[in-house]
Amino acid sequence: MQLPRRRRALAAAAVAVTLSAAPSAACAQRGDPVLSAAGAVRVDTVRAHLKALARIADAHGGTRAAGTPGYAASRDYLIEQLREAGYRPVVQEFDVPYFREDKPAELIRTGPAELTYTPTGTDAAVAGDFTTMTYSGSGDVTAPVRAVDAEAPAAGKASTSGCETADFAGFGRGEIALLRRGTCPFHTKAKHAQDAGAAAVVIFNDGGAKHTDAVSGTLGEPGKVTVPVLGASAAVGGDLAAPGTTARIVTATTSSRRTTWNVLAETDQGAADRVVMVGAHFDSVPEGPGINDNGSGAAALLEVARYAREQPARNRLRFAWWGAEELGLLGSAHYVDALSAAERAKIRVYLNHDMIASPNHVYGIYDGDDSDRTGEGPGPEGSGRIEQVYADYFDTAGLPHQGSDFTGRSDYGPFIARGIPSGGLFTGAEGRKTEAEAARFGGTAGQPYDACYHRACDTLDNLNTTALGVNLRAMAHTALAFAAAADLPARAPKVVERSAATTP
Repeated sequence: MQLPRRRRALAAAAVAVTLSAAPSAACAQRGDPVLSAAGAVRVDTVRAHLKALARIADAHGGTRAAGTPGYAASRDYLIEQLREAGYRPVVQEFDVPYFREDKPAELIRTGPAELTYTPTGTDAAVAGDFTTMTYSGSGDVTAPVRAVDAEAPAAGKASTSGCETADFAGFGRGEIALLRRGTCPFHTKAKHAQDAGAAAVVIFNDGGAKHTDAVSGTLGEPGKVTVPVLGASAAVGGDLAAPGTTARIVTATTSSRRTTWNVLAETDQGAADRVVMVGAHFDSVPEGPGINDNGSGAAALLEVARYAREQPARNRLRFAWWGAEELGLLGSAHYVDALSAAERAKIRVYLNHDMIASPNHVYGIYDGDDSDRTGEGPGPEGSGRIEQVYADYFDTAGLPHQGSDFTGRSDYGPFIARGIPSGGLFTGAEGRKTEAEAARFGGTAGQPYDACYHRACDTLDNLNTTALGVNLRAMAHTALAFAAAADLPARAPKVVERSAATTP
């Protein structure tokens, strides 16, 4: 649903990004994505950055994930580009948990009748039967399967299978523990099983209406559990629970802690105690190069930074390229948590840009004031004003837009948790476009906004260049508007607990 047109005056909103010498006002209203003027934000420059990131991924195993050489090379490219633009970038180092499957896992029921199950792969057309839990150990185990308090719970109750050490009374050392998904974290179940002598663990879905596919989850951190741990579908759990079942489980994983980095740069102009922060995550998932997610936002941010450095401003612009977003917003959380209260108070606005060129896109603006009345509530006071500045750009350009919920899935999360007004742009991930959205934005109803989300096919061919250009201009407009604003949103700092990284 299109955001309501609220025309509250913003002192700096009149300071729209200077796109002249480039498209005329009429071109801007038609939404022409190509900016040709020297000295203005340019889509061709963003494309050049994206090509460079694609080359880096190709040279490093097809990924730019945090903790990999591909991310380190991406960092070096970013630093070089920022220095060429006249910045003095700051590199913030921090440690992150790292996990990789070195080869596909195997799950075979060896008795009473042999049956080989299919792993869920990133490019599989259909869901597989099982997954490898993040931070699982490695091993090759053939053993009897022992179900541990794995019966279906009473109606309205959740399973506590494996949640207590007493569940494993009489468990045979070297057996495979079969556990049902339930109330406690996966790592608790797996650790209890390991401590009881299990040589491997399978946690299967509980079979409810929404819980039939293979469980996908994390064991929290490297080294906590060292035996193989798989997540399985409800059907596989039923198979393995039969008395007398034996199985073979094979996993080959790398699980450790590694170093990664945030990269930050800020303008020389503007008051140092009135900071407008603009960010995008820079890492991909291990399974792909991450050209839309989130090369698109990161490359566009680099172009906005290049242009903004030469513009007059009342307020300091600080740009951030976050590491380890895909591991749970770790880079942005590390940055925000490491700031003193006084330094956090200087950040008056945070603008986030994650996936701005999805092939089957919508133009989504984070719903800062919860005017859509769906999903999560509003952001901190002032977030609605951020939403409106973005919306004003789209309205002036004659382009449709709609609210995007603050789900906590991107780097605005740690800023919102500290009471910092936040907003930004998002063109959609694995969700499917509705009929109404197809009528408004074009594209194909019933299909994902980005069918290559978190997959190896998130390459240069996975970009909608029209959306990239439109969102690039909207980013520049909004960043410069707040950089020039005389009345930035007031701060009312607070702390909101972030959701746990592991869920049952």
